[in-house]
Amino acid sequence: MDRAEVVHENFQRRVAGGDLPEGPGPGEVAPDLLTEMFRAQCLSRQLDRTSRRMQKAGQGYYTIGSSGHEGMAAVAAAMRPTDMAFLHYRDAAFQIARAGQVPGQTPAWDILLSFAASSEDPISGGRHKVLGSAALNIPPQTSTIASHLPKAVGAAYSIGLAKRAAPEHVRLPGDAIVMCSFGDASANHSTAQGAFNSAAWTSFQSVPLPLLFVCEDNGIGISTPTPQGWIAANFAHRPGVKYFACDGLNLAETFRVSQAAAEYVRSHRKPAFLHLRMVRLYGHAGSDVEASYRDKAAIEADEANDPLLHSVRLLRDAGALTPGNALALYYEIGEECARLAEKAVKRPRLESAADVMASLIPPRRDCAPTNGPSESARAAVFGSDLRTMTDPQPMARLIGWALSDLMLEHSEIVVAGEDVGRKGGVYGVTQKLQARFGRDRVIDTLLDEQSILGLAIGLGHNGFVPIPEIQFLAYLHNAEDQLRGEAATLSFFSNRQYTNPMVLRIAGLGYQKGFGGHFHNDNSLAVLRDIPGIIIACPSRGDDAAMMLREAVRLARDEQRVVVFVEPIALYPMRDLHEDGDAGWMCPYPAPDRRIALGEVGVSSDGTDVAIVTYGNGRFLSEQAARRLRDGGVSCRVIDMRWLAPLPEAALIEATQGCEAVLIVDECRQTGSQSEGLMALFHEAGRGRLARVTAQDSFIATGPAYATTLPSAEGIARAARELCKRGA
Repeated sequence: MDRAEVVHENFQRRVAGGDLPEGPGPGEVAPDLLTEMFRAQCLSRQLDRTSRRMQKAGQGYYTIGSSGHEGMAAVAAAMRPTDMAFLHYRDAAFQIARAGQVPGQTPAWDILLSFAASSEDPISGGRHKVLGSAALNIPPQTSTIASHLPKAVGAAYSIGLAKRAAPEHVRLPGDAIVMCSFGDASANHSTAQGAFNSAAWTSFQSVPLPLLFVCEDNGIGISTPTPQGWIAANFAHRPGVKYFACDGLNLAETFRVSQAAAEYVRSHRKPAFLHLRMVRLYGHAGSDVEASYRDKAAIEADEANDPLLHSVRLLRDAGALTPGNALALYYEIGEECARLAEKAVKRPRLESAADVMASLIPPRRDCAPTNGPSESARAAVFGSDLRTMTDPQPMARLIGWALSDLMLEHSEIVVAGEDVGRKGGVYGVTQKLQARFGRDRVIDTLLDEQSILGLAIGLGHNGFVPIPEIQFLAYLHNAEDQLRGEAATLSFFSNRQYTNPMVLRIAGLGYQKGFGGHFHNDNSLAVLRDIPGIIIACPSRGDDAAMMLREAVRLARDEQRVVVFVEPIALYPMRDLHEDGDAGWMCPYPAPDRRIALGEVGVSSDGTDVAIVTYGNGRFLSEQAARRLRDGGVSCRVIDMRWLAPLPEAALIEATQGCEAVLIVDECRQTGSQSEGLMALFHEAGRGRLARVTAQDSFIATGPAYATTLPSAEGIARAARELCKRGA
């Protein structure tokens, strides 16, 4: 049987017959408030029923219902609409109840447009069925595994930070709190556990973190039961996080306990964990057949505990509505949903790839103009370093100076990562930053890459321009979904209404002599290259690194982009190019107003026999190879891509004009590397003579064999000679 209809029939029959479940009374909760919360519950339930009818008629699309979780209306009532809320996918009742707190909202129409995948859906523009609303301070969530929890921690942290160093585009008031909700099954995910731990770690140190975790415990994750008592045993005694619990089926109790939890978080600026007992009705999602994995008795027991039945009893006992009036309201709302659905399914939908992709790139925002840091401010910050800026320096030092200049110019920049503070990072790149700008702007984080990226995403939600650091490229794999599933998708699924700009610095790639093996010498960027909308930068020399970093910050600050800035570890200390002591790979510090624009490639020399297209360590090696080639009579030029995504296609085609052959040098592995896209690009552009030199499809070894699987200067020169011979 259709369990949605079973629940509907049970509700009508039991309310009409006065057969209501027993339980505690309404207490001191005002009758009018109970009525408003019940109205939100009814609308959530009727929208679920309407969405199922739309799907059956081929007019609606995949959705997960909120039935059984309507108690979240009371959580919304206990909070303010200025409190940012990251919602579980079963929280339509929360969004509806919050809409009642903000004038001019039309939650039924908005949610039905989402069900119909209409391009007029006010949150996603028809790209996905998501809860969310810019007007209600609810960023959209597509996660089913609580991957939104780390950024909720970051957003909560940002509120206190904004009091100490307010960014220009601050979004949350100083007395706001952040709420994030999730299911009992999702609470077990490593992403969620990392967020709980980072919140407790922060609170344990008495750092303000006004965050309310809300666990909606219905006892099952799709088909796998949660052990009875597990959530309470796991969370009741966590250090730094106060535990609250209540029966989420009881609106009055849920409101009182939620109000107490929210007030605790707001007044103490500490995190709390609100544990709500719920039931799940209709199964996991529209296509789920719950009877295939649950006993009929268990299903019927949950249906008998329908939260709307409990609410009718509370309304009766509070003198707010008679059961007959409550049933009439339920019918009235159902009829309204049916009328609106008939209109919603006729509204326009996305029709083209251009329509779908229109929200991939965030909008530009108006930022106050800056004239760069003053000379007096620079003198105060840099001290004796100013006198050495005209001397050639290695890349690591120039990146550190660029960060200092950028932080002087833009007070909303926050650097965060493990060891970036007093130690100055593993390779000393961020040395002196914390002494210069303080612990609020240079944050030593705990050892958890998901939490580092979540902090950055959350800071971006509140107007900051975060520059998080991941110590090594291989460490990113612990947290890559925070980029793919959260940061990069936010503009897309919010129709450009929400953004989380950042410049993610990652020390990476190979060629470290004898250190670390594959874990500290990871030469694959494939995990980043296919994420729509992000920018990947990879400098090869110190002056380029400084100027590209300035452009990366501009892209994040002004254009709200997510930028990944990959810094070749082996080139951090590099001084010499051809011979010991030649200082051929060091550069003076470029003036603070100089930058390299997105898509601008670098070209050294103007040879015509072969163009070597490369980046990062590949440029260093290619410059060595180029001298050998010229000594042998081969005319060549070296082209540094600099920007790996989006590929600077037009600039590369132009830079290779007039060359008889193109050799691609890619230090990443042959499979999944940039070289594949470059080979396709030049082939489609009609370049006849092409070849590539790449790393082997292998991990990197420690010790003397560290470079044996990677391109070498001699191998590049040999490949170029062979390519030139093909045209002789």
